[in-house]
Amino acid sequence: MDFELSDSEKAFRDEVRAWLNANAPRPGEADESRMSSLIDSRRAWQKKLHDAGYVGITWPKEYGGRGAGFMEQLIFNDEMILAHAPDPINVIGLGMGGPVVIAHGTEEQKKRYLTPLLSAEEIWCQGFSEPNAGSDLSGLQTRAEDRGYHYLVNGQKVWTTLAQAAKWCMLLTRERKEANPRDGLTYLLVDMESPGVEVRPLVQITGDAEFNEIFFKDVKVPKAQVLGEPGSGWTVAMTTLLHERGTLGTALATRAQSTAAELAEHARTLGRGSDPLVRQKIAQHTIEARALQLNGYRAVTAVKRNGIPGPEGSILKLMWSELNQRMTETAVDIAGPAGQVGDGGWTYQFLRSRANTIEAGTSEVLRNILAERVLGLPRSR
Repeated sequence: MDFELSDSEKAFRDEVRAWLNANAPRPGEADESRMSSLIDSRRAWQKKLHDAGYVGITWPKEYGGRGAGFMEQLIFNDEMILAHAPDPINVIGLGMGGPVVIAHGTEEQKKRYLTPLLSAEEIWCQGFSEPNAGSDLSGLQTRAEDRGYHYLVNGQKVWTTLAQAAKWCMLLTRERKEANPRDGLTYLLVDMESPGVEVRPLVQITGDAEFNEIFFKDVKVPKAQVLGEPGSGWTVAMTTLLHERGTLGTALATRAQSTAAELAEHARTLGRGSDPLVRQKIAQHTIEARALQLNGYRAVTAVKRNGIPGPEGSILKLMWSELNQRMTETAVDIAGPAGQVGDGGWTYQFLRSRANTIEAGTSEVLRNILAERVLGLPRSR
């Protein structure tokens, strides 16, 4: 891969950097101590990004995107992290919902869903995991009963990010039982304001409630809201997960570099920079963060060639989630007893990082994916 930017890419980088310097929210400008305030402030921030043309950078222009390439998206991600700018609120919609609608949706669905998704007028969530089918997605039990012009949905989903603010849910359901549990699944786009939908927040160890349970009781879903073919939801779901791990992994690969740099500054601030054991840990984290970023570039190259993310995204997500846990543990250790009660945000990051090896695929599931799809080893079952 050529690591030098072209003249046009450098111009785009300079444009983004100047815009973020002038427009990115500064810490403390919005009250993000409560989840509702965070959602409101991030929604307004995404709208501002959208108005400036920085949301949906690689999406086709006819659906509200910029029509640019993956290098521009990568450059933008890098600049957002360097500027310490907050993420847009609609991360599920941007990273998964939009790409899967573009890949599998009808023309009418693309026109209906994509533009309000980009502007954060409509927030999306993902209804995949269930209490008895988290890592084993094919074992889901939420039923979609064909009632002619609509489906009748009954069941429960869990660990659903931003369900409390979402307008649309990407819901994977079982329409019929088949010998292969991956068959007979139907992928629905469900209006979260439909009668029979109930959202219950789940409070995490951090005190936040970004995850939720969703209960569906006799929820009517028009057949116009089926994504892909009925009974072929597994294929659509795999596209969703490839984009989740690919898009997420590429952004996190760059974020790891920033975290490693912040960790080094954290050690210097506390006067621990000369401690040989601390120096070795931070050096190791920095090396791993750089390796992760280089693998991110490899994944971007694969997307440019093939159009969709490949299994490389699983490498990035697996590496980052475990590396981020190690880095936040080091940060808390460096702070000593103060790290147990709060230390410049590192304690919060340490607690939040516990979820990294569960969300978007557990480390165990990702290792199985890499064994089977990258290394070509036999299936585990």
